[in-house]
Amino acid sequence: PIANCLLPIAHCQLPIAHCQLTTNFMRSLLTLTLVFLLFFAGSTRVERRNRALFPPPPDSLALFLPADLEATLWAESPRFFNPTNVDVDVRGRLWVTEAANYRTFNNDSTTFKHHPHGDRVVILEDTDGDGKCDSSRVFVEDKDLVAPLGIAVIGNRVIVSCSPNLIVYTDENGDDRPDKKEILLTGFGGLDHDHSLHAVVAGPDGNWYFNTGNAGPHVVTDRAGWTLRSGSLYSGGSPHNPKNQGNQVSDDGRTWVGGLALRVGPDGRGLKVMGHNFRNSYEVAVDSYGNFWQNDNDDQVVTCRTTWLMEGGNAGYFSADGTRSWQADQRPGQDAFTAHWHQEDPGVMPAGDKTGAGSPTGVVVNEGDGLGAHYRGMLLSADAGRNVVFGYQPQPRGAGYELNRTSFITSVEKDDEAYVWNDAQHARDQRKWFRPSDVAIGTDGAVYVADWYDPVVGGHQMRDQTGYGRIYRITPKNAKLTVPKIDLNTVRGQIEALTNPAVNVRNLGFERLRKRGQKAIKPVRRLLTADNPYHRARAVWLLAQLGPKGVAEVEKLLGNPNPDLRIAAFRALRQAKSDVLPYAARLARDTSPAVRREVAIALRDVPLDQCQAILLELVRGYDGGDRWYLEALGAALDGRQEEAFPALTASLGNPSPAQWEPRRADLTWRLHPASATEALKTRAGSAALTELDRKKALVALAFIKDQRAAEAMRALAKSTLPDVARQAAWWLNFRRGNDWYDLLDWQQDSANVAVEQARLRMTEWQSTLLDEHTAAEKRTEAATQMARNAVGGQMLIRLAAAKKLPKGVDQAVGEVIFGNPDQAVRVMAGDYFRRPGLGKVFSIPAIAQLSPDVSGGKAVFAANCATCHRVGQQGRDVGPELTRIRDKFDRVGLLDAIVNPSAGIVFGYEPWLITTKDGQTRYGFVIADGQTVVIKDPAGVQHVIKADQIQSREKRDTSLMPDPAAMGLTEKNLADLTEYLLTLREK
Repeated sequence: PIANCLLPIAHCQLPIAHCQLTTNFMRSLLTLTLVFLLFFAGSTRVERRNRALFPPPPDSLALFLPADLEATLWAESPRFFNPTNVDVDVRGRLWVTEAANYRTFNNDSTTFKHHPHGDRVVILEDTDGDGKCDSSRVFVEDKDLVAPLGIAVIGNRVIVSCSPNLIVYTDENGDDRPDKKEILLTGFGGLDHDHSLHAVVAGPDGNWYFNTGNAGPHVVTDRAGWTLRSGSLYSGGSPHNPKNQGNQVSDDGRTWVGGLALRVGPDGRGLKVMGHNFRNSYEVAVDSYGNFWQNDNDDQVVTCRTTWLMEGGNAGYFSADGTRSWQADQRPGQDAFTAHWHQEDPGVMPAGDKTGAGSPTGVVVNEGDGLGAHYRGMLLSADAGRNVVFGYQPQPRGAGYELNRTSFITSVEKDDEAYVWNDAQHARDQRKWFRPSDVAIGTDGAVYVADWYDPVVGGHQMRDQTGYGRIYRITPKNAKLTVPKIDLNTVRGQIEALTNPAVNVRNLGFERLRKRGQKAIKPVRRLLTADNPYHRARAVWLLAQLGPKGVAEVEKLLGNPNPDLRIAAFRALRQAKSDVLPYAARLARDTSPAVRREVAIALRDVPLDQCQAILLELVRGYDGGDRWYLEALGAALDGRQEEAFPALTASLGNPSPAQWEPRRADLTWRLHPASATEALKTRAGSAALTELDRKKALVALAFIKDQRAAEAMRALAKSTLPDVARQAAWWLNFRRGNDWYDLLDWQQDSANVAVEQARLRMTEWQSTLLDEHTAAEKRTEAATQMARNAVGGQMLIRLAAAKKLPKGVDQAVGEVIFGNPDQAVRVMAGDYFRRPGLGKVFSIPAIAQLSPDVSGGKAVFAANCATCHRVGQQGRDVGPELTRIRDKFDRVGLLDAIVNPSAGIVFGYEPWLITTKDGQTRYGFVIADGQTVVIKDPAGVQHVIKADQIQSREKRDTSLMPDPAAMGLTEKNLADLTEYLLTLREK
């Protein structure tokens, strides 16, 4: 720069005429000076433009986190845009998947940030070690990347998860550009959908683990030819997800449902389901012991969760075969969380920690010491909807874990703070724009949090048109964490990689050491005495793959005092040895129920005659109250309950059914073999038992797919015990639409005479309406007569849908039909007829500035909303529950949902119009779709229709919820209603 010139002009001691700086050089110097000044002037304009496009976020210190930690803004746009997932490579660099092309079917690419050549993977780096990113480069921009949701960097292989493909890019020459691209696996549902393929993570065993959401179907064949088939009744959310179905069978003979956790070898072989029946677990974290941790989101605003996942576990979102939603299966008296995750169903694992409303995203286990020893082992779970990264220190409890939640980092000090509308600036509270999409541990031990940054999250939408995003770095206060330089060509460097806190970096050390074979045993064995227990666990997995001598070292650990290490040793030996029965027999009496749980899981595919003695030992170890242990026993006996049940129960004695101890009652409930029908019928009808015990017996009976069970339930419906008769009647009515639909004669004993008479009258009016030779006045009269009647209203809807309604009667029908006694007709009519007086336009900003009245809003809710929605104990479970709606929407977002109810319809609440072959019309939510279809109408009544009797079905784009003008609401009513809902507190 001129200021640092070695010969400053002002101090030059030589006369200008004699100066060695020639005139031409001076001209060049002045030209360079001018260019320099223009460059920085231009640079300043660019910086100003960037600040305008990407306004600096609130001070990072405004984030709330533990007092001994600090958060700094490590990187932000325009270095990258809309970060969905991050990973860390061996050099400590962060790799980011972007979703600038997010939901182009909803978001206009001409107004939102958009990559015309496909979404990108970007590499971020702190080159000078000052704790802030100063370099970014694009690794790949690919048309096959449409809002990718996952990335893993494992050596020179970059694995990107983007449905329908699991893509592997290979950088063979180290220039940070892909030299090869291959589709490792394909066939996953969910193109351009949130509920799709998520990130890969390398497990401690060298395999790759990942999960996918429930936007199926997933029909995936691995490189060895094994095919996964998984589906459910979930469809929609994207035009690419039009059709899905449950009850599909994979090549292992099992029915896997919905979202899945999966394992596959790095070569694409050995695809295996590790857990299923999720809604949309965004990521799976695999710790060094081989435990799986994940979260899952909800349909309601109360039912998100974080949980440990048992191998093969059923998380309980759909029915076991995927043909029914939780709304279809919800029993009288069940709260939304219990019903949502089928917590009272046998065969479903415990739901874990209920985190309430939100949109859970990335998860990771911090196994490093960079933050301090007291943060070691912390499970971090990001929740974009709640503006928080939750922290857990899982504690063993029986055969499962207890999860006590803290808010590790959040942008809102009080968790129940409502969104704020700024009347002066007409802008939303930007503290709620913190949307953590992922969390990762760096090679330096720091925690990195990716922030999507947007006023909204989920629902296939966004509002931030610039695609702004940022990444925070969490470190101890006043500490300098440095990125280590790891030499993978030496044993020392390989051990350093294996013990690194970055999960996929560890795999590099694992693979290099495994290639050394028995030569690596000595340095790896030293890790068994490491201070960090996770390093010990990693050594266990690796030793098991270092030949017979390594296996022998692991076998010694089956007697280790630490049950976690015994579990890791057993899991590692399961993969290293084909015969696990000697180990299972040894551990069947282990003092730890968690160890015995692992033994039960390992026996799932072992022939019964080879493991019955071990199973009997495990049953004797059940304490009668540990749900995780009970589910493990159920998994061990999956598909062979009938064969095993007599011997298992005989080992517990043979008292009369009314005198069973809890162990036997629980085991019968979980296995529910048909041979237990009479015993369960006796228990269910016994006045000597508690109502809870009778209820459990009824549930077990209801899960037996056998005619004897259906007949027993029919008999119990006539019980003199009111609770038994009531519940048995409910189960009979429910099962006639699914498992028992062909087991009994469900023909009604007597027809509804009034309905039949009305149908005859309406048929006559319909004939008049359709008769072209009848006078117009008479045809209009026929239409209005039909519009006043429930049956006639359905006929008019059917005619309108088929475009067979005569011209000229629309206005007359519209003046009458919205007063029809059938709510379903009134709602359906909005799609075909115009309500008199409609056309009112509501201004959301204007409503938001009105002075609201909570008591007035409560009255509006009771009069207009409670017929479909529940708040606490008030209202009905037809539409979504609204008790904690403030956690999901701000004032403007909630007003938008009320004023424009069809703009974003929640899954499970999309309206369907179904016409049967006998001419009946049903309108409502499809909550079951298999051999029978169950549709719940706007009044909450469920209608069971045999699938082969359906003439047509049509999914509608218009919400069942009427707009406020149709309900006669004013701007003040809406302001009051919104205020009431935003001030609700769950009791």
